[in-house]
Amino acid sequence: MKPNETVSVNKDLIIHATSAEVEIALLENGRLTELHKQKSNPEFTVGDIFLGRIKKLAPGLNAAFVDIGHKKDAFLHYTDLAPHLQSLAKYTRGVISGGINTSDLSQFKLEPEIDKRGKIDQVLQKNQHLLVQILKEPISTKGPRLSCEITIPGRYLVLTPFNNVLAVSKKISTAEERQRLKTLVNSIKPSNMGLIVRTAAEGKKVADLHEELTGLLNKWEQIFRQLHKAKPPLKLMSELDKTSSILRDVLTDSFNKIVIDDELLYQNIRNFLRSIAPEQVKIVQRYRGKRPIFDAFGINRQIKSAFGKTATISNGAYLVIEHTEAMHVIDVNSGQKMAGASQEEAVLKVNLEAAQEIARQLRLRDLGGLIVVDFIDMRNREHKQQLVQAMRQFMKRDRAQHTVLPLSKFGLMQITRQRVRPEVQINTAELCPLCKGSGKVNPTVLVTDDIERDLKFIIASRPDVKITLEVHPFVEAFLRKGFPSKRMRWFIEHQKWVRLRSNEDLALVHYKFFDQNEEEIRL
Repeated sequence: MKPNETVSVNKDLIIHATSAEVEIALLENGRLTELHKQKSNPEFTVGDIFLGRIKKLAPGLNAAFVDIGHKKDAFLHYTDLAPHLQSLAKYTRGVISGGINTSDLSQFKLEPEIDKRGKIDQVLQKNQHLLVQILKEPISTKGPRLSCEITIPGRYLVLTPFNNVLAVSKKISTAEERQRLKTLVNSIKPSNMGLIVRTAAEGKKVADLHEELTGLLNKWEQIFRQLHKAKPPLKLMSELDKTSSILRDVLTDSFNKIVIDDELLYQNIRNFLRSIAPEQVKIVQRYRGKRPIFDAFGINRQIKSAFGKTATISNGAYLVIEHTEAMHVIDVNSGQKMAGASQEEAVLKVNLEAAQEIARQLRLRDLGGLIVVDFIDMRNREHKQQLVQAMRQFMKRDRAQHTVLPLSKFGLMQITRQRVRPEVQINTAELCPLCKGSGKVNPTVLVTDDIERDLKFIIASRPDVKITLEVHPFVEAFLRKGFPSKRMRWFIEHQKWVRLRSNEDLALVHYKFFDQNEEEIRL
């Protein structure tokens, strides 16, 4: 794809849920671009609001360490305090003590803003109780990072208490529409409450915006009620679960379908969509296929091809992605298939395709911090400028804040990308399941003998069980082959029908038995 081309993007959200975690895959035109995993009941998620206690001041770092219940104290830097810190602290003290008995801030007297270049020990005290919000999840050995800039996000609006700022997204297409929204929102904005108008509000009526604002104010009311006589550490508001927050932030008319393989989550998402976008409830589908949902939509195959140290590009070139403590390094290699009208044109073509894949990889792996890209050397100045423009264009779909710098004189491109969660790491290299690293395997011809031996044992020990046999697709084809097939012979011998199911993730000589409750029969 050329950088200036505008291609319509069809998005699909595929969701696989188990009792332990939820896996979410975002496909754009069939290609995997984002992969999220969320464990059930996460304790510390970006956007959660806590009542914390200042445990220690660190003037040398101009920061404070705050107890919010995590094993590592959370980190609060002076630059994340927000200008209206004194108003926030005053309100927190008043509500906890009972001196303030309403969530309405219209009569609340705002305090002067703090000095942008001040010191942490001038504005905070040890053991002080403070309202904080998680800015970054715990990453590696670090605790959560906090902010005092409290935000309560909706689909169209973001509520920011203790200020009177009204901001409109710059991504809204026209100046007239931005002005219209600014006028509408200004007419419904409560006093001493700031509002940010999001891109999704484009074209919406005042009734839609007012309805959402009412919901955001209700959340602020819930925080107020829990804060009364509260003792830290205490979670006051949880961000939406990962699935709902992704829907809230990225749901557009370009979504084709949302497919879920869990009944409870299916109903929850339908209910959530009814509240934020009733017209799109119809795109939610319940997956009832026999194959695992990620296999059916080709996601597992894409995961295995996209993760790992090397990522291949369609024209034969490939990326080598290395990680260090300080940064991520990506090297672009041309391979053996570089072709074009000239050497320079061929190099530009490879670099442009690499740029598109790099933008995808950053989203897919959720890489953050400093990323250094070593493209194939180019001498043509116009080609260099074209590559930088293309990279910025490809990164436009990325919701994380990012900056793309021009190529240095050594041909390196530096990209900074916001990091709020640990990166997605999937090890695609597998220990050989056949030899376990020894280099020798049992004869593959004996796999059906092993299956028959285990099948006889299961039938003898559990005669009433309904059996499903999961095997590699090649083995499944062999067991169905001919007349009478192997499976039919089993039925004649044991008077029990065995359901067959293929699984591409199984090795050729591996197999699993399941009962009627889809619980594995372990031998």
